[in-house]
Amino acid sequence: MILMSPPCQPFTRIGLQGDISDPRTKSFLYILDILPRLQKLPKYILLENVKGFESSSARNELLRTLATCGFTYQEFLLSPTCLGIPNSRLRYFLIAKLHQEPFSFQAPGKILTRFPDQNLEDSLKDKVADKVGEACSSLCSEEKNLDLNIGPNCSSKKSLPKGAFLFKLETVEEMERKHDQDNDSSIQMLKAFLEEENEEMSQYFIPPKSLLRYAFLLDIVKPTCRRSTCFTKGYGHYVEGTGSVLQTALDVQLESVFKHIEELPEEEKLMKLSTLKLRYFTPREIANLHGFPSEFGFPSKVTVKQCYRLLGNSLNVHVVAKLISILLG
Repeated sequence: MILMSPPCQPFTRIGLQGDISDPRTKSFLYILDILPRLQKLPKYILLENVKGFESSSARNELLRTLATCGFTYQEFLLSPTCLGIPNSRLRYFLIAKLHQEPFSFQAPGKILTRFPDQNLEDSLKDKVADKVGEACSSLCSEEKNLDLNIGPNCSSKKSLPKGAFLFKLETVEEMERKHDQDNDSSIQMLKAFLEEENEEMSQYFIPPKSLLRYAFLLDIVKPTCRRSTCFTKGYGHYVEGTGSVLQTALDVQLESVFKHIEELPEEEKLMKLSTLKLRYFTPREIANLHGFPSEFGFPSKVTVKQCYRLLGNSLNVHVVAKLISILLG
């Protein structure tokens, strides 16, 4: 079996999208070049990459090579949300097997957004969940994507749902999607993946300077939420677009903190924001969301920053395990 996760930088949607002209694609193209010339081909292949790879020339070359070698293959765009895990991490996957019976399901030429044993209704729910994660990441990463219907005081020109309050730089549609996901009982609550609060958690609280600067860009979730955005390798170091942050003061309402906060002097603004007790998710908590077993741990010499970088480049264990099960089944 060959497991591949080629460098994603040539295909990321916020990058230059150099595709096969990017030097970092050379190693992948080399594998595709030698694959048909191997005396003994692998029986199975599993490949992972970012969303964006599915529309690349590299992917087209991959499919041509697999067809030449006699592989049966299936493509997916999957997120842990399809398995009830409250984390949006949309990734491209391909599974392929050599000269064997076709897969038990039939989806020729299609990129599946669910596992074959899941129904269409679940698929639609999952697309909503992933749009939330994508929207939050885009909103935080690219100022050009900020909604033009949001005024300077962060209020929306569009109508809001009854009783709702738009307190951050987000559109009404994004707020509604988050609300729908938090009410989707098929997805677990975040609290099932969290560590117990203790004194060591103080190192994960967001510094005052970052609170003041990025408050309106944070994706804030509570333990009872059923969603979180994709955690990247910059989590814990950069604030914008790198992953959700956790509100640990459960009795404080976001609306009461953010309403008219832009009118306050800096000191008062910081006092209000501090009442939320916002912190980063710990490496262990992100590992839990990724499906790593409880006995998994990092060596003692690995720093917290290094842990975040490694986890940000990781895959969801449950998603990959299910794909391998389908491949070998």
